[in-house]
Formats: sequence, structure tokens, C-alpha cells
Amino acid sequence: MEKLLLKPEEAAGMLGLGRAKVYAMVAAGELPSVKLGRRCVRIPIEHLRTWLQERLKQVDCNQQ
Repeated sequence: MEKLLLKPEEAAGMLGLGRAKVYAMVAAGELPSVKLGRRCVRIPIEHLRTWLQERLKQVDCNQQ
């Protein structure tokens, strides 16, 4: 079964980014996330996919 929530480290691996970059993006509100408790941050897999698709569309629009 596929995970519904990813740790920032897992999202970083999927995106090919560093862990610190993902944490910075979450802190800046650039990457959708859910905070569970005081320190537990998770990234919903569906939100990550949607976020990535939106970014890819922006790249396609800029290249045309």
C-alpha cells in the first residue's frame, strides 16, 4: 500500500532535492504540508503530486 503522508526526507528523495531544501520550502509555505503535533511535519503524497504538476505546467508555459 502506498503511503499517504511522507516524511520530508522521503519527499526530498522523490523530488531529487536535499532534506534541508525541502524543510526550507515547507517553512516558507512553498510546499504543502501538514503539521502533526509540535515538530512532526508530513507532506501528503497527493498534494505533492498536485504541487509538482502545477510547477511542470508553469515550465511548459514559460517555454512556449
